Amino acid sequence: MDLSQVRVVDLFCGVGGLSYGLKSANLPISMGVDIDKTCKFAYEKNVGGVFLHKSIRSLQKQDITPFFEGAKYRVLVGCAPCQTFSSYTQKNRNKNDEKWTLLDEFKRLIVGILPEIVSMENVPNLAKYPIFHSFVKTLCKLKYLVHYEIVFCPKYGIPQGRKRLVLVASRLGEIKLIAPTHTKDRYVTLRDTIGSLPRLRDGEQDKDDSLHIARKLTPINQKRIRSTPPNGGGWKDWSEDLILDCHKKESGKRFDAVYGRMRWDEPSPTMTTLCTSLGNGRFGHPEQHRAISLREASLLQTFPPSYDFIENKHLPIPMATISRHIGNAVPPKLGKVIGQSIIKHLEEVEKRADEKECFERGGAKNLLDKNGKSHKIAKINKSLML
Repeated sequence: MDLSQVRVVDLFCGVGGLSYGLKSANLPISMGVDIDKTCKFAYEKNVGGVFLHKSIRSLQKQDITPFFEGAKYRVLVGCAPCQTFSSYTQKNRNKNDEKWTLLDEFKRLIVGILPEIVSMENVPNLAKYPIFHSFVKTLCKLKYLVHYEIVFCPKYGIPQGRKRLVLVASRLGEIKLIAPTHTKDRYVTLRDTIGSLPRLRDGEQDKDDSLHIARKLTPINQKRIRSTPPNGGGWKDWSEDLILDCHKKESGKRFDAVYGRMRWDEPSPTMTTLCTSLGNGRFGHPEQHRAISLREASLLQTFPPSYDFIENKHLPIPMATISRHIGNAVPPKLGKVIGQSIIKHLEEVEKRADEKECFERGGAKNLLDKNGKSHKIAKINKSLML
């Protein structure tokens, strides 16, 4: 089909993980919107769409519709910040958190614009909350056919054990995600993804790749990582003097993922905004005595090596900012899966339209040939109706 008829606007776009994935599937990206202005350089440099620095709360229909101009198929996508839904439970959630109602803001724009296709990606836990079911109910009232599922990312070749809630909806007909591409015996592993990168010490930066840089560890954390067995070890393997006081308590014993090493021959843990910090997850390198580098984190998030995160190459690397950009992003490869699913759906829509037109033309000819005996139309090439 002619994909020049499609326009995509990405809400909560960040540095462009979702947009870049959709672009990789050959969908035209018109604009990304985000409240974080530090994302502007990477988004525009790598995606090519316009970056609008604006809160979705103040975003209006007229801000978006010019970027859909000339489109036959308008696609509105977004991944609202998920911390509220991933960290709070039904019992202790904080409804005063300003992120709580961002999905309602997304819904408000859908109601005003009525794009042909909508897609949303978020944490699986969101599906437990009434705000998500209200979102789906509104889409159904607007005549969207809605499909959502919990995606285990390794099934689509993404090298991290990430689970995500992915929703796709269309006013044109039934839509769903393409079938998984990888079975368990073919999952992309940590070794496949970062195994060939140059060795680093903590605090070191590769001379040929400025993004391959690891955080400097404190002396006590240097001792801890050296005491952590390779390929999956954790703080429970340490001597008593290295264990944090909080982990000695009964309540702290369940936090076994922190200060841990990754495993070479498995997908990595989920990348987070603190993915280059040793103490905030299982982000220790499988064998080198450090946390993973920014480059390693970006590759595990499926950003290509060419993705440019750094505007000013003459300043020190802003580790915390880029870690946040990487951790907040939708994996581009997951974005590509969503894009391929949208394209497959649009091809089916176009095919049905062509068949209908062909059938109608055949019907008109038959009517003429039979001198107006309309009951004969039912006998026209039934295969066209399938």
